[in-house]
Amino acid sequence: MSRHTARAASEQQRRLIVNADDFGSSEAVNEAVVRAYTEGVLTSCSLMVTGAAFEHAVHLAHAHPGLAVGIHLVTVMGRAVLSPAEIPALVDAAGSFSSNPTAAGFKYYVSSQAQRELRHELAAQFQKFSTTGLPLSHIDGHLHLHVHPVILTIALELGACYGVRRMRVPQEEYRLALGFTRQHAGTKAVHTLLFGSLTTWMKRQLRAHGFVWAERVYGTLHSGRMDEAYFLYMLEHLRAGTNEIYFHPAVYPGGQPLTADERQGTREFAALTSRAVGGRLRELGITLITYSDVDQRV
Repeated sequence: MSRHTARAASEQQRRLIVNADDFGSSEAVNEAVVRAYTEGVLTSCSLMVTGAAFEHAVHLAHAHPGLAVGIHLVTVMGRAVLSPAEIPALVDAAGSFSSNPTAAGFKYYVSSQAQRELRHELAAQFQKFSTTGLPLSHIDGHLHLHVHPVILTIALELGACYGVRRMRVPQEEYRLALGFTRQHAGTKAVHTLLFGSLTTWMKRQLRAHGFVWAERVYGTLHSGRMDEAYFLYMLEHLRAGTNEIYFHPAVYPGGQPLTADERQGTREFAALTSRAVGGRLRELGITLITYSDVDQRV
């Protein structure tokens, strides 16, 4: 087989999950997710069962059964399912988790009380998802805190219990991210080192428990700055057989002033519905899939 033929065959084998995180967090996000699915290239989303627009998200998901829906575990920067009286080590009086991921992660690692309460809370989140009647596509976590050893151990047990053995492993290529832009190179290096050590251990645990995952996940090192240009760049450089790229889209009524975060959400929605992106996916022969199609261990 010639080098050109081998490259063409490799490209034909590339598969891509296009996911939206934070489904259920607001109606603006929910509407963007469904429109990105119906009008663009989105294949999958991750549901926050504690989100303010949870019921709205569930209604939309049932109306679009082809949209894969996973669970987006919330253990930081969000609300809990259980009451503050049930998990006092995890949340404040309003039922909100810490807004500091580093402090929360340390507490979860050293506090036996926090670990017990995490088990109860995550079980409640899985149970709430099960009440929706939606098929559970995959498991991931808000701010990727599901890579935390304590949270991962619990998620593995609950995933097996609920019949889902597919989980995001947020492992991204540092050099590839720098090839797009060298901005925030130091921050990207820190994230790469941190997640590199955690995901190495994580994959051993996933393999031991019969879980599967995408070989590469894109978005972590460019979080908060995703757009059409980045999406097109990543499509040109996909090398793994099975990949995921995730976004945080949102749509808002025209004419209203938007915050910086809201403007970013609209940029990410535009990337997901871009004609250039859709056309390039077809030209490169990249197959759009969901986590349910990831059936081989890597």
